[in-house]
Amino acid sequence: MTLEKTLAMIKPLDASAMEQCQKRWNSLGKPLGGLGLLEDVVVQISGITGTPRAKLDKRAVVVMCADNGVVAQGVTQTGQEVTATVTENLTKGATSVCQMAKVAGADVIPVDVGVARDVSGEGLRHYKVAYGTRDMTCCPAMTKEEAVAALEAGISVVEGLKQDGYQIIATGEMGIGNTTTGSAIASVLLGQSVETMTGRGAGLSTEGLQRKIAAIKKAIAVNCPDPQDALDTLIKVGGLDIAGMAGVFLGCAALHIPVLIDGFISSVAALVAKRICPEAAGYFLASHVSKEPAAKMVLESLCAKPLICAEMHLGEGTGAVAALPLLDMAYAVYYEMRTFQEVQIEEYQPLV
Repeated sequence: MTLEKTLAMIKPLDASAMEQCQKRWNSLGKPLGGLGLLEDVVVQISGITGTPRAKLDKRAVVVMCADNGVVAQGVTQTGQEVTATVTENLTKGATSVCQMAKVAGADVIPVDVGVARDVSGEGLRHYKVAYGTRDMTCCPAMTKEEAVAALEAGISVVEGLKQDGYQIIATGEMGIGNTTTGSAIASVLLGQSVETMTGRGAGLSTEGLQRKIAAIKKAIAVNCPDPQDALDTLIKVGGLDIAGMAGVFLGCAALHIPVLIDGFISSVAALVAKRICPEAAGYFLASHVSKEPAAKMVLESLCAKPLICAEMHLGEGTGAVAALPLLDMAYAVYYEMRTFQEVQIEEYQPLV
């Protein structure tokens, strides 16, 4: 499905389904709104799916894997080769998110959208747009054609998962250097200083952090990304992994599938998707707030309230997967708890 067709399919949430869901919550024999954001997210999922009886039994975490040319500037603690290694480990069930996904009952779907070398493994989805991006301190990270191809790769993955019966999708990424590209995009789109939006990523020294900040500033100065144009910003200072995730967000919105934002990189992809199509943001669910310094600011710009605050900053979709059991518990109350009438208790009334 093309990007243009996808955007045309994105519609507002189903208000009637949300109203019915809220009535069900209000009828249950407990304090009104007692489960807070967990109740809100179930209402939101009703609007996304168009039914107050949504099911989330079949779930996946889509991990977009790609390399970033900016690593040449010494902005990471590890080398670019780690992206390929971890991508292949994802196919072997040998990464953090794989262990967490087992507990959450989610399938791990790794996608090669731009790893710098050929990779293989059982279950790996092959959508390689390029062997990594260019060094954004010298020129645009990618061409418009590459950016659109990566967006459409994410959309295609969602199409396939929809056909296979998946009911909720978590987003994840693997790409050495992507906190640099993520910080660059966030700085441009939110109009904030590079220093404010940039953290230590996977463990940079103070000297490394300064190199990272300098690289982002240079990339922005060289490429002059348009803060009013998310696609232009993505092309000039972004990454193929971020573009692929943005495509997942847009594809889920078009196909009425709830989609979980993971950490900082994932939230930046969600921000790109929202700037491309504001209506899509209603389909995004925030799992957690990352330890990265700009994470809270990006979520606020998305009007997304995270379910978890655990100072996680691992990536791979770990935070998004961690939210799935919370949703299961919310739905257990929603479906199984008896109403005020059934337990013969006077209903709570909304406070004035």
